[in-house]
Amino acid sequence: MDHHRTALILFALALVSVIVIAAAITMEKVNVRTASSDAPPYTTGLARPHQPLDRAPGDPLPTVAAPAGVARQRP
Repeated sequence: MDHHRTALILFALALVSVIVIAAAITMEKVNVRTASSDAPPYTTGLARPHQPLDRAPGDPLPTVAAPAGVARQRP
């Protein structure tokens, strides 16, 4: 029983050391700056929302010209 406990302790120590080393290497390579509202260099800025539609959802699109062969009516 003592051999199993020793093996478990060695495995736990190895696992903890691998996790600590991996975290240290990862944090070294990651840029940990805080967020800001400034645009990053070499970018054109943030996206802007689209203009609102002139029609309600579900309304048909307005036609620019009458179909061929059909006379347009004057308002």
